[in-house]
Amino acid sequence: MSVAIKGPRITGIRTFLMQAGPLGVSGWAADVRNSITTGTRNWLFVKVETEDGITGIGEGSGWPRVVEAAVRDLSSVVIGQDAFAIELMTQRMQVAMMGHGMSGVVGQGAIGAIDMALWDIKGKALGVPVWQLLGGRLRDRIRAYAHASTPDQARAAVAKGFRALKTGGVKNPVEKATAIRAAVGDDIDIMIDAHGPPWLTAPDAIGICHALAPLSPLFVEEPLAPEDMEGYRRLRRSTDVPLASGERHGGFQGIATLLHEGLVDVVQPDAGRCGGITGLRKIAVHAESRFATVAPHAGSLGPVAEYAALHVLASIPNALILEKMDPDWEGRARCVTATPELRDGHLMIPEAPGLGIDIDEEFVALHPSVRNVGLPAGGWPEGTEEATLYAQPRHPRAPALRR
Repeated sequence: MSVAIKGPRITGIRTFLMQAGPLGVSGWAADVRNSITTGTRNWLFVKVETEDGITGIGEGSGWPRVVEAAVRDLSSVVIGQDAFAIELMTQRMQVAMMGHGMSGVVGQGAIGAIDMALWDIKGKALGVPVWQLLGGRLRDRIRAYAHASTPDQARAAVAKGFRALKTGGVKNPVEKATAIRAAVGDDIDIMIDAHGPPWLTAPDAIGICHALAPLSPLFVEEPLAPEDMEGYRRLRRSTDVPLASGERHGGFQGIATLLHEGLVDVVQPDAGRCGGITGLRKIAVHAESRFATVAPHAGSLGPVAEYAALHVLASIPNALILEKMDPDWEGRARCVTATPELRDGHLMIPEAPGLGIDIDEEFVALHPSVRNVGLPAGGWPEGTEEATLYAQPRHPRAPALRR
C-alpha cells in the first residue's frame, strides 16, 4: 500500500525588489560594463514560507517591478496549499491568470519566482539538491561564456579561463566578431548576439549570417526580432549557421514555435521569465525532442535564477552552455549567501540541499528599486535614435554586413 507524501502548507510569500547597480543607460553592446541591463536592472527575489519553518527562495525577471505586483496578486491562490505540489501550483496560477489574457513575461516571471522557491523548499525538506529531484546529475560542471566587445576584453576573458565568448551588438557585429576571432584564434568558441532589433529584416539577417559563417560561430543569437516568425523561417532556409533565440519569450508556449518548426538550433530560455524551473525543464524536453540544445539567458538575471539554471542544466542531456556576467556589479556576490564556483571556464554544480542559495535581506534593502526601464543608446538607424521607433526600416544597411 502506497502512502502519499505531502509537503508543508504554504503560509506566506514575501517579495524583495532591489536596484542592481547604479543608474545610467548606455548602449546595446555585448559588454556588461556598458550594457543597458546594468543601468536599469532590477532583481526581484521571492521567499515562500511554510508551516514547518522551511523557506524557499526564487527570482522573477522579465520586468521585475511589475512582476512583484503579479506575485502578490497570485499569493492568494497559493497560500494554504501543499508546497510539494509544484506542478499543481503552476497549473493553479495559470488558471488564475487565464481571464486576464496571455500571461507573457510578467505572468511567467511571477509563476517562475514562486516555482523556484517551491523546488527549493522540496529539496531542503528532503535533504537533496534540486538537480536530484529533476532526475539526477548528468555532469558536475557547466561550461560558461563571458562577454567581450573588443579584442582586449576577449583576450582578458580567455586569460581567466573562458573558452567561449559572446560579442555582437546592433552596430557592425560582423566587423567586431571578425576582430575578436583574429585575437583569440580558432580554439575559442564565439557567439554573436544581434539583439533582435526590429529594423533587421530577413534579408539583413541572411546577409549577416553569411558574412559570419567563415568565423564558425557556436551560434548567432537573435538575428531577428522575436515577433518575426516568418523572418526566422526565411532565415532558416537560407543559412547553415547555428541560430539561437528565446530569451525574450515568456513561458514554454512562447518558445514552442521556434522549436516545433526547427527555426533554432539553440534555445535560450530565461529562468526568471519562462516559468521557473518547471518551465525551463519543459522547454529542455521539447528541445531534446527536436535535437536542439539549451543555453539559458542570464543577461539581466540575478544570482538566484542563475542557481536555478545550473540545477536544470546539470540534469538535462542537451545542456550546451550558460551565460555568465563576468565581470558584474560587485553587489551581485554581496546580496547572496553563496556564489557558484567558476573553474577553468566552467560553473560548478551546487551540492547543498534545495537551490543552495539565499539572499542577504539587509543588503538587498540597502538598494531599493529606483527605475526598471530605459532607452538604449547607439545602434539605431541613422537619424531615428531620438524618435526611438520600434518598427522602422534599416538604413544604412552596409555597416551591418561589413567584414
